[in-house]
Amino acid sequence: MSKIIAIVGRPNVGKSTLFNRLTQTRRAIVDDTAGTTRDRQYGKVDWCGQEFSIIDTGGWVVNSDDVFEEEINKQVHIAIEEADVILFVVDCTTGVTDLDDKVAAILRRSKKPVIVVANKEDVGNARYNVAEFYSFGLGDPIEVSSANGSGTGELLDEIVKDMPEKEDEDDTEENVAKFAIVGRPNAGKSSLINAFIGEERHIVTDIAGTTRDSIYHRYNKFGFDFYLVDTAGIRKKQKVNEDIEYYSVIRSIRAIESSDVCILMIDATRGIEGQDANIFGLIQRNRKGLVVCVNKWDLVEDKSIEAQRRYEEAIRGRFAPFTDFPILFTSALTKQRIFKVLETAVKVYENRRRTVPTAKLNEYMLEVVAETPPPANKGKYVKIKYVTMLKDAVIPTFVFFCNLPQWVKEPYRRFLENKIRSHWDFHGTPIAIFMREK
Repeated sequence: MSKIIAIVGRPNVGKSTLFNRLTQTRRAIVDDTAGTTRDRQYGKVDWCGQEFSIIDTGGWVVNSDDVFEEEINKQVHIAIEEADVILFVVDCTTGVTDLDDKVAAILRRSKKPVIVVANKEDVGNARYNVAEFYSFGLGDPIEVSSANGSGTGELLDEIVKDMPEKEDEDDTEENVAKFAIVGRPNAGKSSLINAFIGEERHIVTDIAGTTRDSIYHRYNKFGFDFYLVDTAGIRKKQKVNEDIEYYSVIRSIRAIESSDVCILMIDATRGIEGQDANIFGLIQRNRKGLVVCVNKWDLVEDKSIEAQRRYEEAIRGRFAPFTDFPILFTSALTKQRIFKVLETAVKVYENRRRTVPTAKLNEYMLEVVAETPPPANKGKYVKIKYVTMLKDAVIPTFVFFCNLPQWVKEPYRRFLENKIRSHWDFHGTPIAIFMREK
């Protein structure tokens, strides 16, 4: 399973720019104004066959009355506590500041692996200030420019250097499904787990997961056999003022990465919130199967079919463009439809492992392509000649061989995906479509 890397440092040292560079995205807002980053960003990085999650945090500020800066400090503390490796970003153009020294002191006490990232080394003579950062006592600083990418390869090499090689699905049995129950706080995750396993604990075998937070519970009654991927409690006993919402996401990262199918819990009494969308994004980026469980349905006044339909439309509209997933309306407290949750999760797992014979795939899809070919580009036509499904891929993956793959755009890929979904049951699981030259 991948590691969690947290980017920390004082404001305006280039943390968000580094996040965008490493994830090859532009999701984090970048501006010269200190304190621009308030909400966290979560991304995936793949380097030399090693994959890890990376978190961008707000700039560290002390002795400030700004309520936003106080919240940012809380989130950085949590990132330090939960991360496996910490990237401490400093600014070569200014050298060591008092605030850098305070952050370094906290990082030294954390006992976590820390990599000092000396950013903006490309500005003027800034690289001559790098030697100052040895005073932190946190090892050799790595010179980078997150703006133009110089040095980021060496940084990624350092991050993955001590990561263990990918193992064969930890200690659990290879062919047993793993379901993670995730969601924001108070959505009913613990109640659902208790409803599944609380009364007959003798059927549960606790197996230590690959991280300190993920624990597998073997569930093997009523004809089912799978692992529930649970996370150790969201709240820490010593902490009372922590950012619980942030904790829920950082813990969800570990649970999601450990699973095959995610059961996303949504509180029916509160509707769809930003945190639900964040966790949905994590599930999508990790390419996991999905079952949406609208919990606490017993507390909603209008339980009509029409109300359910409106709720479903709102969820699919918020999570678009991926909308082919099951939505169930449940109550963990009264155990309403919880058996249906298990049945649906097993079905999604089976869909995730479904294979389509090449002959049947070509028979149907080549006819679809003949009826609706890709749009022409500059008078040239894309001719799709053959399609196959990759074996042993993480998710169902289809490869279309054609003469001009670079001209097949995203709208047509989605058209092909919709046709595949309409003919074969991949409900609840993402699929991937690639174009290759033949």
